[in-house]
Order: sequence, then structure tokens, then C-alpha cells
Amino acid sequence: MTYPWLELPADKVDEAARQLLGWRLTANGVTVRLTEVEAYSGLGRDPASHAHRGVTNRNEVMFGPAGVLYVYQIYGVHFCANVVCGEPGVASAVLLRAGEVVDGLEHARERRRTARDRDLAAGPAKLMQVLGIDRRANGTSVVDGTGPATLREPDGPVGPVEAGPRVGVTAAHDVPWRFWIAGDPTVSAYRRHVPRKKPERPVREGSGR
Repeated sequence: MTYPWLELPADKVDEAARQLLGWRLTANGVTVRLTEVEAYSGLGRDPASHAHRGVTNRNEVMFGPAGVLYVYQIYGVHFCANVVCGEPGVASAVLLRAGEVVDGLEHARERRRTARDRDLAAGPAKLMQVLGIDRRANGTSVVDGTGPATLREPDGPVGPVEAGPRVGVTAAHDVPWRFWIAGDPTVSAYRRHVPRKKPERPVREGSGR
């Protein structure tokens, strides 16, 4: 099996993201067809990337070899996963945002209660929940069979791809590096980033005099 996105340099992470659409990710009895992804550069030009300011204990996996998972926790509860891309030492990754459950539907339903199957993995944390992936998968390979998750190439044509702004980041959110399969019902709902307004400080009586 060939992995064309593995061969791309870090500065082509957006192309790697496009190529990952339609790939099938299998873990813990569930297989999901990736329908939405999001690219992040680690070259110092992407303030939305966890690797923008250099190596930390949290992001060091991003600076390693391509084809491994970078898993991190949000809100102290949920997990998100990226596939590391590019050459070692540079750091770039593709966030796995959403997918369609194509095998192991009963396992997925047990892990996530939802009224519609199309919503089972319609978001990065939901995707990890139905696959049963948590921080223990951080740094494991998705290409050589040694990790809990494995990526396999699409089993047919992917179809047209659309691109738009990224979601859930406070910087560089308008960079059109979110990619999804056009018209696919499992793609997550887009919510534009709205900066929080700082509360106005009350004016004390007599101030300015």
C-alpha cells in the first residue's frame, strides 16, 4: 500500500490534508471514512498551530516522523487527534475533524448516543469517541500496524472537495485549510470564530476629575 501524503514536505500540509479525505481509519472495532480534515503548519507561519512556538512536552510528537498520531485533550475531557506530516523536526499535522462510520456501527453507537448515525463522528472529539482513541494513542503509528489505529486508502472515488476557514482556533481562523467532501452529511457544522469581548470596567463615580 502506498501513502502519497506521507511523502509530502511540511510546507505542503494543506495538500496532505486534501489527500487524507476518504481514507479509512480503523481502531477498536470501528472504521470511519474521513470526510473532514484541517491542516496546521509548524513552520512558524501558523499561529493556530500547537507547534508555532517550538517544541514542548505536549507537542513534541509533531516534530517527529510522519504517519503517527498527535493526540491531545481539550476541556479536560475530550480528545482530538492529528496525523503528523512532513519531515522530522519541522512539525506539521492534519486534524481529523469528522467521518462516516462504515464498519462497527454497533460499537460506535455504544460509545456515542445520538439520534442520527450521521452525527456519530461529526466533530473531532466525537470522532475519537466512536473510535475509542485517547491519549494512550499519542505517538503511535497509523501506517505500520503497530498502533491501535490504522489508516487505509479509500475504497472508491472520493468526489469533489471543498475548502474553507478553520474552526475553533483563536488565530489564523480564516486560513482556508479546512477541507471536506462536498455534500457529505457527516461533515461537522461550521461555526465562525467570534472573539470574546472583554467586560467593560465600571466607571467609578468622580473618575477623571
